[in-house]
Amino acid sequence: MSNKNVSDQELLRIKQGLTDLGDAVFQLSRSPSPEPTVGPRSLTGDAIHGGMITSFASQGIRDNSDRLIVVVDNDGITTDNIDVENIVGNTNVTGNLVVEGSVTAQKLHVDELTADIRLERSTPLEFVASASDDIYQKGLMWKKEGASKQFVLRSGPDRIWSSEPIDLQTGAYYSIDSISVLSGSELGPTVTKSSLTQVGVLNNLAVDGNFNIDQYVFWNGDYMRFGIGTETPNGTFGIVQDDAEFIIDTEGKTATFGTFSTADINIITDNTKRISISATGRIILGNDSDSKTTVKGKLGINVENPTADIETAGPVSFDGKRFEVSSEAPLSGSYRKGDVVWNSNPKPAGYVGWICTREGTPGIWKTFGPISS
Repeated sequence: MSNKNVSDQELLRIKQGLTDLGDAVFQLSRSPSPEPTVGPRSLTGDAIHGGMITSFASQGIRDNSDRLIVVVDNDGITTDNIDVENIVGNTNVTGNLVVEGSVTAQKLHVDELTADIRLERSTPLEFVASASDDIYQKGLMWKKEGASKQFVLRSGPDRIWSSEPIDLQTGAYYSIDSISVLSGSELGPTVTKSSLTQVGVLNNLAVDGNFNIDQYVFWNGDYMRFGIGTETPNGTFGIVQDDAEFIIDTEGKTATFGTFSTADINIITDNTKRISISATGRIILGNDSDSKTTVKGKLGINVENPTADIETAGPVSFDGKRFEVSSEAPLSGSYRKGDVVWNSNPKPAGYVGWICTREGTPGIWKTFGPISS
């Protein structure tokens, strides 16, 4: 401010006024503060500092407690009980949460669940695959020291796998498509294929189609033949051992049994041969000189219908002596002394036959048994 505009007297007055203002401010600072005045329906922060307010009520708060309930500090709010209808927004609980009542949730995510109560569900228990996790090895697990007990889903192929035996109560069974396939005492009617390697006693066994026992006993359902030691028997029933094959077969009304190969056949009793038939057709009855053979009825040799007890169409020998029938004494052939030729055309004044008196070819023959005229 220029001296040309303000006089010296005006400057003195301004200086005096500033001095008086400073004195007044000094006096006010030393004087006690007056008590604030509070109206009957007004409250300011200047009017409350410390102390206790009881039966406090406001538009949104009502205090009916007669003891300390809520503590507010820089760490938050501390109280014993909270009764609310809704908690809005995300809420984190640090520490243990005890609920004495029911918990209803649209979705529940837990890292670990420990429960000793009944679990009631109205929807299936689901294991959902995600980009970072699949559904395998999920299910039920019981953990203790050592290996856990599991009932879970496994892959390759997908199947339910159990680490422990599954024990059904008496009368229960396993079923497929509501049909029993395995019970405590029987396989179901739909079980048609098996790879059993050992069974116990079988009753009323029925087999449809071919079967094989230890690559040794065979039934061929296509040809209706049964073989032991062979898959292709040459009869309805066949037994093969080494190079010998025994068969039983039928053709029309004729039954056949014996060896199909060039092998002998023996009929035995008491582990002793009683009848032997060689591959060339030789038949031996009995096994030694003490054997006894009885033929009941008529015996014919090269005779279709024998009329005598023993009938033959050719010569016979008794105790080393040959007997045959001819119209004359032999003119050729080897004979022994005592061989007899019976006359096939006996006549009166003739002879019954001829007898060899000296062996030879044909030997010397004499008549015997003259017939009267």
